[in-house]
Amino acid sequence: MVPQVSIMTDWVLLGLIAALVVLLLLTVFGFVVYSGLFTEVVVSAGSPPVGSMTLAYKFRVGPYGESGQLFTDGCSISSKLCSIGVYYDNPHTVSPEKCRFAIGRILSEGDAKPSEEQIKRFQKYGFKIFSFPAPSHVVMATFPFTTPLSIHLAVNRVHPALDTYIKERKLCAHPRIEIYKQDRIYFVCPLARQGDFYVPEMKELERKSRAAAAVAEDAQTDITGVDTMSETSSISVEATTDSRDTSVATSILLPLAGSRGREEADTRSEHSYSESGASGSSFEELDLEAAADGEGAPGLLPDAGSQELADKWTKEPIAAERGEE
Repeated sequence: MVPQVSIMTDWVLLGLIAALVVLLLLTVFGFVVYSGLFTEVVVSAGSPPVGSMTLAYKFRVGPYGESGQLFTDGCSISSKLCSIGVYYDNPHTVSPEKCRFAIGRILSEGDAKPSEEQIKRFQKYGFKIFSFPAPSHVVMATFPFTTPLSIHLAVNRVHPALDTYIKERKLCAHPRIEIYKQDRIYFVCPLARQGDFYVPEMKELERKSRAAAAVAEDAQTDITGVDTMSETSSISVEATTDSRDTSVATSILLPLAGSRGREEADTRSEHSYSESGASGSSFEELDLEAAADGEGAPGLLPDAGSQELADKWTKEPIAAERGEE
């Protein structure tokens, strides 16, 4: 009789353990679903969900995974303000240690002005103050912000959807801006005047990059000029050697030199065109979302003439995902 009671007790314990495991799994599953696991990601182009804003930020160069500490720094100063992250480089094409980003808190929006107390408080902890204008047209998406897990789900689901949308339509849309506002995460990619969303540190790095590229191009031009002079000199030597050879050498070599010069000009032209980002589609090729008054804004072109787009969020992914994805 005693062995039977012992066996029944063991089965009861196993049943309770199994029930607890099932309840735990259901709880975890419900938590993940509540965080946005099955939320449909809808990407669209049109009027932005946000206006102009003044923010306190810190700028960094390094892996995007390090942005978490900067978000924490901003929240520790003021937990009531909305967080913002601006990511300037595509982690698919730029090595993690060279990615550039700015993380901070939104001090005010629209016509409102931040208080001097807020500004001084953030500046005390190393934050800088900058203002973004209201973007005219953007590529955008939203995701629920209900738990900390929502951030990881959003990063892994929204950014690939944005990449696909922008690539299919050949758009010039950068940088990537993430705004954490109440229970939503807004992903915004400006389609025009992208330079307005570059913080001063980013503008300085871009200026230095363009200056270095100009120096390298000048050095290449000097080398090309030396080669051309060498070819001309060889023609002159042949001319002093034999008058009959002069006519033959000149008729053969000069067209080759001219053809080479045209090829170099064509190469420089193609290089400049690809960097200008002029291949982006116009707004006329998009199904823009209607504004509040029902009017669209067709016919605008992405303003990317002054930006080098090779490593920004417009290239086709060719490498591993960024660290936090």
